[in-house]
Amino acid sequence: MLKNRIIKILKRTFLILVMVGLLIFYFIFPRFIIERRNPILESFKTQNVYTDTLYKNNSAMFKRKKLKFLTYDNLEQSALLTYTHIAKPKGTIILLHGSSHTKMHFYDLSKFLAKNGFNSVALDIRGFGESEGQFFTFGVKESKDIQKLVDVLINEEDLSNIGIWGQSIGGALTIQSMGSDHRIAYGISESTYTDLKSNIQGYFKRHTGFNLALVSDFLVERAGRIGDFDPNDASPIKYSKHITQPTLIIHGGQDEAIDISNSETIFSAIKSKDKEFIDVESAGHINLWEVGGKALFDKILHFLNNQATTYN
Repeated sequence: MLKNRIIKILKRTFLILVMVGLLIFYFIFPRFIIERRNPILESFKTQNVYTDTLYKNNSAMFKRKKLKFLTYDNLEQSALLTYTHIAKPKGTIILLHGSSHTKMHFYDLSKFLAKNGFNSVALDIRGFGESEGQFFTFGVKESKDIQKLVDVLINEEDLSNIGIWGQSIGGALTIQSMGSDHRIAYGISESTYTDLKSNIQGYFKRHTGFNLALVSDFLVERAGRIGDFDPNDASPIKYSKHITQPTLIIHGGQDEAIDISNSETIFSAIKSKDKEFIDVESAGHINLWEVGGKALFDKILHFLNNQATTYN
């Protein structure tokens, strides 16, 4: 009797654990892919404080301005606009960070661009930094946010010759934005992937050692339903086919997070006749600038100067 009772308890416990596991897999795991802010958890967090000194002019070479705008779905987004001291700037470049950064990642880069005659706009992508948003949709909604930012730059700030420069997921947004908005005159994409599903498949394989495409694809589809977007539209390769603007693609040859073949595929699909690919052979995913050094930035600046125009 006792043995049978123990067996029944173990069976029930196992079934409960399986059911709990399935519920977590179905409802919780997909949120790890897209959820940037959980309303419940946010109430327990200490909010980041950005002091005004970050936005103040500290050089005769440039001045800064905090920029706020609303998205199509009424979320407030935050950006840092840095003006060059040059009377007739060469252009204005939107800067897009990766998944582990915010707009402040570009604080020094914006100074570099200002000294070389370019304005820049470092954006907190929705759900990051000071920008509102619960879910990150890998470019489906964010590309519309960038279109709104371009509206603001042209119509409210009277800026022109708009370029764009992004890293990793920011590089994906660069490709998607250039393919959908040709007011963006040129762009630089670093260390990006071809599409969301294959990117998540690669993530699973790196961390499990197995190709779990069916599982990862299911989680991505669930994430899309939770975040109200179509995962199949989170596809830089799809938008690269519509890019006719001058484009610079950069990737590290030793990138283990996102293989260089992703950028090579995107580069091949881009329709622009003015495109260039830079393989920083010994660089990984997060040390591209450090490994590339001055030689890389000289090539980038050469590309940007080739796109430079002036406006009144």
